[in-house]
Amino acid sequence: MKFSILQNKLREALGIIEKIASKSSSLPILNNVLLETEDNFLKLSSTNLETAIVFWLLAKIEKPGKITVPAHIFSSFVNYLSSSSTISLEEKNGVLHLECENVKTKINGLSAEDFPIIPQVEKNEKALMSSFLLCQGVSQIINIVSFSNIKPEISGIYAHFQKNNLIMAATDSFRLGEKKVTFKEPLGILEEHSLILPQRSASLLVSIFGEREANLSVYFSPNLLMIESPMEETDHPKIQFVSKLIEGEYPKYQEIIPQDYKTETFVSKREFLNQLKAASLFASRINEVKLKFDDKAQKVEVSCQNPELGEYSSAFAAEIKGSKAEVSFNYKFLLDGLASTRGDKILFALSESREGEQGPAVLRSEEDKSYLYVVMPIQPA
Repeated sequence: MKFSILQNKLREALGIIEKIASKSSSLPILNNVLLETEDNFLKLSSTNLETAIVFWLLAKIEKPGKITVPAHIFSSFVNYLSSSSTISLEEKNGVLHLECENVKTKINGLSAEDFPIIPQVEKNEKALMSSFLLCQGVSQIINIVSFSNIKPEISGIYAHFQKNNLIMAATDSFRLGEKKVTFKEPLGILEEHSLILPQRSASLLVSIFGEREANLSVYFSPNLLMIESPMEETDHPKIQFVSKLIEGEYPKYQEIIPQDYKTETFVSKREFLNQLKAASLFASRINEVKLKFDDKAQKVEVSCQNPELGEYSSAFAAEIKGSKAEVSFNYKFLLDGLASTRGDKILFALSESREGEQGPAVLRSEEDKSYLYVVMPIQPA
């Protein structure tokens, strides 16, 4: 194998590829990036066996071939070179030789034959969507996911693809986030698709495509999700992202979203955040903060106490509709919900269970109703 390529192009690709290369002592090949020629392209691949990334670059190919080299060493070395330089690379007897201006180096590689096969999805049907809208939606709910061996279904993000919408949800059994993304143009799918994407894969998805405004092609299979972004110079793919999916049926989370509220409170997001952060300094080990909603005085009281540290109490004005209420929450869950909700005017609504106990609370922005955050209260002992 022999080819030459611009440093800045190769650096960009390695910056993406290196995100997924694992540090595995049992499978050293997973630490490597696979370099192979494909017509006029240099193709770089990396995988951790759950997720894979393939990156294509236009290059001057003199001799076809392939080799794997340690991703971290290769990427670090390329970063040290001048961004305007051209790098010549050649594989000789399992060693990658690199030359650039007055610099020469050799990187020992491993056989390309030992590199895992990157699974593919048949391109029978695809959904077209904006990378920005997709990643923005994933970012709002990804931190809610909690890994669970008992309930592996909630260890990822649920995604339901419709004609013009993408509905995503995440939960850790104590709270729930739902995001609805509406696209201007139909996605182009013949039927609806549902899947559960592992949290780590979802995080990589945002890391790869979050800062790239592109029309993504999304392909489906029972066990895999494949996403491609196009190359500017040609209709050939530039980045291909492939992830295994979590098997199983996602919980019917819609059933826990309250439809009726006993108390609706409209608060300033900034004011509520500040009050909760101050109260959190005196929280107990279970992170409990008490909230009192006074419909007559039109204010919310925030209190917290810790026998070892002291106690905190404050109040702020709010628009309250419904009955007076007193309820406790994990303040961390409230802070997360407020942080992920866009806009300053927030609806904080309380529900009641059939047994008369305090039910789930709902956080929703009055400015952006595409996102919903549901949090369970701390029930009295």
